[in-house]
Amino acid sequence: MFGSNDPDNPMGGLLGDLLKVIGSAAPGGAGAWFDAARTLAHGVATDSGAGAEENADPLVRIAFEELARVAELHVTDATGISLDLAGVGLSLLTVGPGQWSFRLLEAYRPTLQMMVDAQQQAAAATSVPPSDLVLPDEETDGLSGLLQQLAITLGPVLLGMQFGSAAGHLAKRAFGQYALPLPWPESNTLLLVPANVAQFAEDWSLPLQEVQLWVCLRELAMHAVITQPAVRSSLTTLLGDAAAHAAASQRSLVERLGDGLGDPTTLENVLGDPEAILADLISPEQRNLSNALTAQTTALTAYVDHVTAGIAATLTSSPAALREAWYRYRVEAAKGEQAFAGLFGLNVGQEEVDRGSTFVNGVVERAGEAALSHLWTDEMELPTPAEVDAPGLWLARIGLLN
Repeated sequence: MFGSNDPDNPMGGLLGDLLKVIGSAAPGGAGAWFDAARTLAHGVATDSGAGAEENADPLVRIAFEELARVAELHVTDATGISLDLAGVGLSLLTVGPGQWSFRLLEAYRPTLQMMVDAQQQAAAATSVPPSDLVLPDEETDGLSGLLQQLAITLGPVLLGMQFGSAAGHLAKRAFGQYALPLPWPESNTLLLVPANVAQFAEDWSLPLQEVQLWVCLRELAMHAVITQPAVRSSLTTLLGDAAAHAAASQRSLVERLGDGLGDPTTLENVLGDPEAILADLISPEQRNLSNALTAQTTALTAYVDHVTAGIAATLTSSPAALREAWYRYRVEAAKGEQAFAGLFGLNVGQEEVDRGSTFVNGVVERAGEAALSHLWTDEMELPTPAEVDAPGLWLARIGLLN
């Protein structure tokens, strides 16, 4: 029948060999998805290696370091937050898009692994456990069972490919570490991508040094806020919960891969529709988590943009042009931001950009600039989705509005 030793059925042998290779990539296939993610991320970020990455020019790195020192003083003064971590100052690391994509995947690997685990747990409830790599023999499922087993085993690799694609596209646009308003592992090092910054300045006909300063201001301001204990705790919990509740979404993916695979064209159709796979990662059960995560990051991002624009107004010759260019850049149809953010149920589109700006302006009008510091001082004071839409409700709840 259909086994790897059946000379009359080369398809069975080919699929069986593929199962063995995937399963032996790491114990339980644990490393296969990450290898797939890294490979695809680098290919997308560097246009498949067409533009080989070079180390940042030392003069560019030095320029960023000098600008960052200026930016740090102003960000600390504007926010009241020290950027030292355990008494150690912050340092900058300039990288290319490919290296940035690697670091992004490594930073969120634990959370992404939870999503992979959820998929595997869903698959375990099917008739063919994904970890069972013993090929079917003459008395079992035949080619249909082998195809189903292949699809389930491929599930983590397919997820890895989606993670990698999203990370690669995001890396092509990221100016620095906080292309998305999400916490990274604690570190004294902040990533910057000089090539992307320079391209932005060229595309928008802006002075390079002023764009570099803008980026330093924004990255440092975001780092100051995101690393506050209340913010880090809340966002990390929401991200973890989103991953833990991904089982339902992953189950639908597993079912798409496993159902009806007696017809080999079904697998081809699924593999040819990666956007649909990404869409399935958000389940109805995750909607409340998604709304809460989006509300908090929307408010925090708007605050950071508010601080950045305020400082830039005193340090640059064209603050209005910088602010407008940054707004337009953010609200473009940016595949990377939307795709990677969507993995966590996070919305970063134009609606949220405008929503956050309205929230911050509403807070300042009602209670002044100082009220914005409550966005990071206590986890319970972070705004709810309803409060982002009605800043007066937030101010009343935290006792700043009578």
